[in-house]
Amino acid sequence: MGFSKEELKESIRLKNAIQVEGLAFDEHIFDGIGVSQKYGERVNVLFTPDRHAHRQVEFPACFYMPVGGYRTQIRWNNNSPYKLVRTDNVFNIINNGQIILEDIKFVERPDYYDKKTSDGADMRTLATDVGYGSLFIVYSNECCLKEKGKDCLFCNINETKSLYADEQNIQWKQAKQIAETIKYTYDLGYRHLTVSGGFVPERREVDIYADIAEAIQDATGLIDFNGTACVGAPNDFSAIEKFKEVGFNSIATNIEVWNERMFDVICPGKSEFCGGRENWLKAIEYEVEVFGKQHVRSTLVSGIEPKESLLEGIEILVEKGVNALPSQWYVNVGSALEGHRTPDPDWHWDVFEKTVSIYRKYGLTYERLRDTTAEPDTVAHDLLRLEQGLAPNQV
Repeated sequence: MGFSKEELKESIRLKNAIQVEGLAFDEHIFDGIGVSQKYGERVNVLFTPDRHAHRQVEFPACFYMPVGGYRTQIRWNNNSPYKLVRTDNVFNIINNGQIILEDIKFVERPDYYDKKTSDGADMRTLATDVGYGSLFIVYSNECCLKEKGKDCLFCNINETKSLYADEQNIQWKQAKQIAETIKYTYDLGYRHLTVSGGFVPERREVDIYADIAEAIQDATGLIDFNGTACVGAPNDFSAIEKFKEVGFNSIATNIEVWNERMFDVICPGKSEFCGGRENWLKAIEYEVEVFGKQHVRSTLVSGIEPKESLLEGIEILVEKGVNALPSQWYVNVGSALEGHRTPDPDWHWDVFEKTVSIYRKYGLTYERLRDTTAEPDTVAHDLLRLEQGLAPNQV
């Protein structure tokens, strides 16, 4: 069935609202439907997107919007006005007592989630399927800023490890394990990967990424494996050249907050241990020199700082050739800002619409955005695909 552009845009707008507010449901609503067999379970490799912990219960990672098939994350929030209800095996979403989405379908489980590496590691914890042929690799599920008392205030990476690492068998990853998983998944048709992890000293970070890249190249036979290295801003910019030399064709350094004073408060570790905001900006600009325009990404947490400041930062960065992405802030369990709330859905929708207008103004395409971002199914990605006239499910 074909849908008009207006219908597709309205579907994306509803997706935006559901992801801002989350979904309210009984934690056992998914019992017996085949989560982690038929449907893909959430693998909490870096952050968990829920407002409440659920150690013993598996949730599906995503569902498809009935109009357009847009992947939508399931974020558990029992204070949400959007309620997920089940009648027999049919799942509907209601708001104000009315069904607004009927018979939703969950994203199927990738075949490789059942596979293990030669040393017995679970491939699902080594490369998470994030849609549209992309994989998210997290070599470390912890951040050393916690022990320094300098965690970013919106982040819950260390709490996610405390909650789920043992339950889901998520541990530090070895280069050989990652390479075996990428060989297997690339043979299945996957086309892009992002490597990320918690904060580590920069010299060690370079070595880790070099080992991973070399192992992937050896396993796949690909010199260019279409990989993005997500790293901190180094004090020695020669490290940036090294990431390119070892085989990554794009790089991501996430400034998180554009407003100068708020950056120091919200990201104290990034401010103190990486040369401050000015060094982050200089590093990102140097990355553009090394990797080229639109081969550099920087994410900003959308909803913490004023909209005007956020959009100013996005336009300045995109004009310089940086794929700046607003990351819709949802207040995760265990973060320092737990209990706060993100702006309302209309606020986020306005940011996404204006961001995509900026992309179009400077010639940033969905293909280039996808190949620098860890999760290619954000609202910004969906809107950009729509504006380019691409089918909703087109990779």
